[in-house]
Amino acid sequence: MKIQQVEIFAIQLPLIDPFIISYATYDTMPSIILKMTTDTGIVGYGEAVPDEHVTGESWKSTYAVLKHQLVPAIIGENPMAFEKIHDKMDRIIKDVPAAKAAIDIACFDIAGKTLQVPVYQLLGGRYHEKFPITHVLSIGTPEEMANEAAKRVEMGYESFKMKVGTEVKRDVARIKAVRERVGEDIAIRVDVNQGWGNASTTLQGLHALKDLNLDWLEQPVDSEDIDGMVEIKSKSAITLMIDEGLRGVREMREIIAKRAADKVNIKLMKCGGIYPAMKLAVMAEMAGIECQIGSMVESSVGSAAGFHVAFSKKIMTSVELTGPLKFSKDIGNLHYDVPFICLTEKPGLGVDVDDEIIKELSEFSTIVTA
Repeated sequence: MKIQQVEIFAIQLPLIDPFIISYATYDTMPSIILKMTTDTGIVGYGEAVPDEHVTGESWKSTYAVLKHQLVPAIIGENPMAFEKIHDKMDRIIKDVPAAKAAIDIACFDIAGKTLQVPVYQLLGGRYHEKFPITHVLSIGTPEEMANEAAKRVEMGYESFKMKVGTEVKRDVARIKAVRERVGEDIAIRVDVNQGWGNASTTLQGLHALKDLNLDWLEQPVDSEDIDGMVEIKSKSAITLMIDEGLRGVREMREIIAKRAADKVNIKLMKCGGIYPAMKLAVMAEMAGIECQIGSMVESSVGSAAGFHVAFSKKIMTSVELTGPLKFSKDIGNLHYDVPFICLTEKPGLGVDVDDEIIKELSEFSTIVTA
């Protein structure tokens, strides 16, 4: 079996509400969709959701790298030769993890469909039966975020990920407002997206939050400041998660060596796809560090890929792949049973993809053939 043709679509996924985090506001989510076809007629889908601040890639650069470098190089390859394909991509160009993830995910979709098994069966089988999903609260006023949280509690959500990172004092007010509104039994995780600057500022914020029973604090300092994470972890009792500071094996080695986090947020778009994500999960497991599969606000395709990784590993204790719930129109039909995610036993990613919607949302596209 060989990869015969790859269609590349640059699409904009429409959001129901603007997605606001510390460094950007999104009205639509830029994504690159791959439709990969083999010489046996099997079709697999992949997705790249790049971010200049996280993966170092833009929407247009990812499209260009796929079109001119990565996709031409893997035409004619066996899509089930994951190690060989990743090695080939790494030798062609350094980094660009979201672009590589798109190819990786499409290959796993094809492999599962070829063998007539879900992707998680290729990763060790299904360990978890279900995962609760967390609603992500975009940055707003304390009242706006508290009102949104209260509405979501009524819908059945039992945990929230609060996006903050503008200014510590204002962020503390936001977090306190949400905690007061939802009560003590609802889980709150706080994601700063590198917005609190340094360890000293972060520790001041954590002192003000010490009685709010937070599940964890995520990436308060710059992604390169591993030593800052070490200092925060050593001086605070609140569980600390690293996100942007973890991309691949090199960062994971440093995090483990320095015990820089209690929990790591693995994202397929940061590390290059399913195959590299499994390597990171094994490294964390050996070090006794809990893992989460996080979101770059992917469609049903990228989100399903992340869920297959999460469901297959015991060390995965949480997931935050809620992208499809944020879109007014999605390209696939990944099913959520709020507050849980449901994975089917359908082959591959288990997602039915609507080619007509891809074309409707596409701003430009191309076809690469043998």
